Amino acid sequence: MTTMSVAEAINTRRTVRHYRPDPVPADLLDTLLALAVQAPSSWNLQDRSIVAVTDPAVREGLTWATGGQPQPQEAPVMLVFVAEPQSWRTDRSDIIAQGRDTGAWTEAFATHFAAASAEFQQSLDERGLLREYAVKNAMIAASFTMLAATELGLATSPMNGWDEAKVKKVIGIEDREDLAIALLMSVGYAAEQRIHPGRRPPARTVHRDRYAAA
Repeated sequence: MTTMSVAEAINTRRTVRHYRPDPVPADLLDTLLALAVQAPSSWNLQDRSIVAVTDPAVREGLTWATGGQPQPQEAPVMLVFVAEPQSWRTDRSDIIAQGRDTGAWTEAFATHFAAASAEFQQSLDERGLLREYAVKNAMIAASFTMLAATELGLATSPMNGWDEAKVKKVIGIEDREDLAIALLMSVGYAAEQRIHPGRRPPARTVHRDRYAAA
């Protein structure tokens, strides 16, 4: 497989709604998921998970949760990006140990991280922003996933048209109020060729130093 640059992946990625029935090889899916979890997150808390759905019965459930859209019916893989706003309250010693063991964090920073990250998350909680931050981190992972999939020869469609309660029921977390659904994404081999609809030029949407009103 020819390696694709990040720029090429950005410029060639299209949102695909229709897929061939060909399954995604397990090792290729594993590679994609391994790349997805390399995405950064605030304080490296990694407060997001990915549910990889390949079971046709579960995909049928996601078809129900998305109002009958074609992607879960046709794509061999559906990814559900789950935000975990309360995960900072759980044991984070493995994250700290890994940062220390890899040499990325000094002992002083590792000690500082434990207290400072908890203080930051507590501040978010007091302002009602925990869910927002976790969803942002999940969306960063989803963006990485789309580009990685393109480089691996796979098509994707980020889906934002779904009922959260139904999605949570389908993947078995209907009783978890501490979790939120950030995004659904179909993954597979395209059965259609999508033409780039174009984007507004940077001069229209990129601002320098201050936001300039239109």
